[in-house]
Amino acid sequence: MWGIGGLGTHGVQLLRAVGACPIIAVDPSSVARDRALAFGADLALDPADPDLAGNVAAATGGVGIEVAFDFAGVTPVREQILSVLGTGGKLVLVGVSGKPITIENSTDFTLRELKVLGHLGADEHAVARLIQLAENGRLDLSRSVSTILPLDQAAEAVEQVHHNKGDLIRLVLRP
Repeated sequence: MWGIGGLGTHGVQLLRAVGACPIIAVDPSSVARDRALAFGADLALDPADPDLAGNVAAATGGVGIEVAFDFAGVTPVREQILSVLGTGGKLVLVGVSGKPITIENSTDFTLRELKVLGHLGADEHAVARLIQLAENGRLDLSRSVSTILPLDQAAEAVEQVHHNKGDLIRLVLRP
């Protein structure tokens, strides 16, 4: 999965809960990569690593990634994911940008039987299932809350998020 912010952090935990293996987290921030490992990722990589594809191949026994999640929503991430998917692999777009999605090499895309899926939100039972996972100790949401501020400090909260002060995962405003 690419992008280990709030959603990516939860994604690591959920993938671990369903038995995904290996869980590969990719993020340019060393803090986010360390966080991914602490939350259960098997491997955390820097997208700028020139041997990223080699590391993915080694971690997957040479077959590539079966399902990859784009939590970042930027074109270079999608391109990088498509390059490391295995045959029949799926790219799930979670992060959105409003930019066009392009497939540079449609022949390779078709021959490798790749798929691009969009995902925004969840079905009506998802929240209840997440609560059940949290209640039973399978999903620890508390570790993904990095700051809690009173509602009257909303302006400060916006400033922190806008400038990514303190390597935020989730910032909660309490009434």
